Amino acid sequence: MLTEPDKIEQLSFEIITRELKRDITGPAAPLVKRIIHTTADFEYAEITEILGGAIERGMGAIRSGCRIYCDTKMIQAGVNKERLGRYGSEIYTCVSDDDVIREAAARGVTRSIVGIEKAARDRNTKIFAIGNAPTALMTLKELIDKGETSPELVIGVPVGFVGAAESKEAIRDAGAPCIITRGRKGGSTVAVAIVNALIYMIK
Repeated sequence: MLTEPDKIEQLSFEIITRELKRDITGPAAPLVKRIIHTTADFEYAEITEILGGAIERGMGAIRSGCRIYCDTKMIQAGVNKERLGRYGSEIYTCVSDDDVIREAAARGVTRSIVGIEKAARDRNTKIFAIGNAPTALMTLKELIDKGETSPELVIGVPVGFVGAAESKEAIRDAGAPCIITRGRKGGSTVAVAIVNALIYMIK
């Protein structure tokens, strides 16, 4: 049994490449394979959509030293911050900020909604990674439509049964470069896999 992390990962990717039922080429290949590596679910090869030059735009934003907003602490914890920091980029979330908690309670809305509104006011936040809250993705779509933010990349992969699939369709229609997973599947771990894939592809 293998015990060395690098060799385990290498073998995992070899198995994924061998067992994929269709060819995935170009920059999409390492990204989709990393999602599959994270989830052990080959359906992601079919449901992952990459639109508007999303990979190149995302890598360019990271290279330029941007901020990445995420909707869960799990995403923030899982991203390779050392590699991200090499480019002067950082990842953050607002959902536990005191002002966000107070405003959400006063308005009777989710913290995810208020958090995304706060992040959109920061002009250096160029990437949004949403893995949990459809309400965050729908709010981001509204802000894009109003011209209040213009992301270089939206990672829209919330998981769930209420609003998840619909929110992904909405963000796809917003016209921003985006990476989404159609339907109910996704989650914070998928968002982490996508952000890390972008980081690792930068040469």
